Formats: sequence, C-alpha cells, structure tokens
Amino acid sequence: MKPLICIILIAGMMACKNNQKDRDSISIAKEANRDKADKGSNIPMNKDTVAATMAVEKADANFAVEAANGNMTEVQLGELAKTKATNSRVKKFGSMMITDHTELSEHLQKIARTKNISLPQALSDDAKKDIDNLNKKTGRDFDRAYMHMMLTDHKKDVSEFEKAAKDCKDPELKNFIEKALPVMMKHLDSAKAIDKLYVEKSPTPEPIYP
Repeated sequence: MKPLICIILIAGMMACKNNQKDRDSISIAKEANRDKADKGSNIPMNKDTVAATMAVEKADANFAVEAANGNMTEVQLGELAKTKATNSRVKKFGSMMITDHTELSEHLQKIARTKNISLPQALSDDAKKDIDNLNKKTGRDFDRAYMHMMLTDHKKDVSEFEKAAKDCKDPELKNFIEKALPVMMKHLDSAKAIDKLYVEKSPTPEPIYP
C-alpha cells in the first residue's frame, strides 16, 4: 500500500504543478494575495507579524497586480517599438515607455515587498497575445497598430488610475498612484498626437454641380 500512496502523492503534486503552469500569471498572483488576506489583512508588517499575512486590502492588492502587469507589458511593447518602428516619433515613444514604466515598476515592486503583496512573475496571457500579434506586423502597419494600441491602453490606464486614486485605502499605494497619474496622462497625450498620423483620412468628396 505504501508504494501506491507515494504514487498518488507524486501524481497529485505533478497535477498541481501542471495546473500552475496552465493558469494566467495574474490569477496566480491574485490567488496568493487572497490567501494572505484571508489569514489577516490590514495587519501592519513588522518583525512580529506572521509572514503569510498582507498589509493591504484585497482590492488594493488586485490593483497592484494589474498595474504590475501593465508596466511589464508597456516595457516589452516599447522594446518592440524601438526595434521595429520606422517612424522616429514612434521609436521615441517606445523609449519613453521603457524608461517611465521601468521606473513605475521598480516603485511598485518596492511597495509590494514592504506590504507582502504578490505581483505577477510573467506577462498575462492577453498581454502575450497582444505582443505576438504586434510582432507579426512590419513597417507602417506596425507603427499604426502600436500607436492605436498605446492610445487604447492609456485611455484605460488613466481611467483605472483615477478610480484607484479615489478608492485605494493604503497610503503608500495611493501615493504611488498619484505620482503615476501625471505620467500616464503624458503618455496618453503623446499617444493621441502620434496616433493622428495613422488615422485614415476620408477622401475629399467631388463637388456636385447642378
């Protein structure tokens, strides 16, 4: 019976590992934070605090997870733009994404460490698909698709960060959001300006004479 029990245990462990691989990185991080919160959220982290607990509410942790994934995505997309874009303004925009979102990412990671928030260790499945699809494009088609994506992303980012600025309970995370918002707005303004270069203009209609 002992060998059979061992086989069952090993099989169970392998199944858990396989399930972990199949799951989205955001889901994994959010589940880890949910487990910590269930053990005692809003407990200030100090040397006497149980390491498994988290010092923020689940909603704040969920925002941090999404923001971390957004930072990683923008950096990787920016790297792609630096390599594949043909327009100099698009290349510069990609470089700005790398610089600014790397800085935001480092700031958020520092907060996550002090608050014991689990952040995603890899890009989400949706982000990977977006990068793969964009990587298939070349030339002006790439520039157009990248800037359309940046415009859409940053409209969403600004909206989510503005909401989080009102709803966030944790002071340090709130401070991060308030500092990040002007950066997001700058990105949005730049994306709007550059994206206009790639908006298909309707041809001027022929005059109609009586």
